[in-house]
Amino acid sequence: AAVIPGDLGSIALAVDPDLLAVDNQVTVVPLHRALKGLEHGVVLHLIDHVVQVRVPQVDAAHLIGGAAAPHHDPQCHAADPAKSVDSHFDRHVPIPSCIPYSAAADVVLIIPYYRKMSPQFCVKLRITSIAGAYWRGDEKNKMLQRIYGISFTKQSELTEYLERIEEAKKRDHRKLGKELGLFALRDEAPGMPFFLPNGMILRNTLIDYWHEVHERWGYLEISTPQIMKRSLWETSGHWDHYKDNMYTTVIDGEDFAIKPMNCPGSILVYELEPHSYKELPLRYGELGRVHRHELSGALHGLFRVRCFTQDDAHILLAPDQIRDEVVRISQLFDEVYNLFKLPYTIELSTMPEDHMGTKEEWDKATKSLSDAIESIGKEYTVNEGDGAFYGPKLDFHIEDSLGRTWQCGTIQLDFQLPERFNLEYTGADGEKHCPVMIHRVVFGSVERFIGVLIEHFAGAFPLWLSPVQAVVLPIADRHADRAHEIEAELKKYGIRVKVDDRSEKIGYKIREAQLQKTPYMLVVGDKEVENGTVSVRHRGEGDIGSMELSSLCDRLADEVKTKAIK
Repeated sequence: AAVIPGDLGSIALAVDPDLLAVDNQVTVVPLHRALKGLEHGVVLHLIDHVVQVRVPQVDAAHLIGGAAAPHHDPQCHAADPAKSVDSHFDRHVPIPSCIPYSAAADVVLIIPYYRKMSPQFCVKLRITSIAGAYWRGDEKNKMLQRIYGISFTKQSELTEYLERIEEAKKRDHRKLGKELGLFALRDEAPGMPFFLPNGMILRNTLIDYWHEVHERWGYLEISTPQIMKRSLWETSGHWDHYKDNMYTTVIDGEDFAIKPMNCPGSILVYELEPHSYKELPLRYGELGRVHRHELSGALHGLFRVRCFTQDDAHILLAPDQIRDEVVRISQLFDEVYNLFKLPYTIELSTMPEDHMGTKEEWDKATKSLSDAIESIGKEYTVNEGDGAFYGPKLDFHIEDSLGRTWQCGTIQLDFQLPERFNLEYTGADGEKHCPVMIHRVVFGSVERFIGVLIEHFAGAFPLWLSPVQAVVLPIADRHADRAHEIEAELKKYGIRVKVDDRSEKIGYKIREAQLQKTPYMLVVGDKEVENGTVSVRHRGEGDIGSMELSSLCDRLADEVKTKAIK
């Protein structure tokens, strides 16, 4: 069976006559059963893999319709919707005469009915793919045909959706990652990406920006070990709540685990010396590499991996500092996402079924987060039961250029871990108090954020992020020396530049540079050598014209410094 999401809600298809399944709003049954007791129906046409469903104007709460074969006459049920549909789906006739029995017996379509539908309301549905699936996931059961599709109320909406899908395929970060020499995935290390030279430039530039931002916002960078004792993970609660996702080993007869999260390491750093309330909030930032065991079927490029770098921060603070600190973190997030032109929405995730602490503690923590976000005028939605096992969280969902959302940033409030590790600070009253911990990430993981940026920019990164920012293209061999002089001058300004001095036609070189998404192409010929200028071409703007080399250097350096997006 398959559930097809769309603007109408779910549409379900089944292809086994003996199948009976229920999916919230939608019931799937064989057509020969559905016709028994049928009072109202829909008319379905299947033409060139596009399904159109015509709904009569009736008062029934739900409508059930039969599937037509590809050669079904599109007009055979085009009757006046005001008339009773009993003439089309007679309860005394097992199968409507214009629908071949073979098709009707094997496929059924059931659609939720809403009173707001117009008499001639049509659903545009496109079958996108098919696959096999065992009933209830058991290989001993019958193999069913799973059908995937999407539905819309208008042809224009379906067309727009299909165009977005095609654009998404062009932007696929796995495809572009290979074409642009950014990263590779190998069977020898499933879920653990290899970053290539261009990818390392992109990665390091992004990390340099992370360092710049976090130093400015008062974070202290630390680095903690990859492997730590089982006893640490038992105290933190990860051994009880997260062990199935952890990689473990034995060293000198003791159990150890490769860290799946960075937070216990930050706690050990905090424990190294006593702290006063005057030091708080204490902000530890860490670009920590973590490993998590993900199912092989869930791995997906850079979006779902087993080894990745979290841009973590763990903040220890007093309870009365929570609101101000959450506001501060939100402002940092806003700065970063705005730089990349990534709008976002906020989601407040509450206590899950598997959790530590009492309901009262969770209610207190959840209210602290909601109060902080409301105080800065930000809207949020509530995601019941999706918090971390140690505390509620605010998830920041960024929206890319195709309108898709990605959960990257998160702010997690934690009253549990500080208590489990007996953390303390000396308050203004001279007494010992337990701090609160905030876990937060802005990129989420460096790898995943890079994947999002690849697809967001379609590989055409802004100048400051581009692995190669400019390429100098000599028209003939006699122009090569001048091309290398230009390269040397640009490098003095910190520009990442290369010379393409292959014996190829200039048009071919320009096309190669365009395919590599290089922001600037600098053409050098006889005229440029004579005048001491450069003919400048931009990846998006096209031919800019001739420029003095000094002016070009200033332009590129300013564009990099301001991190402009062009």
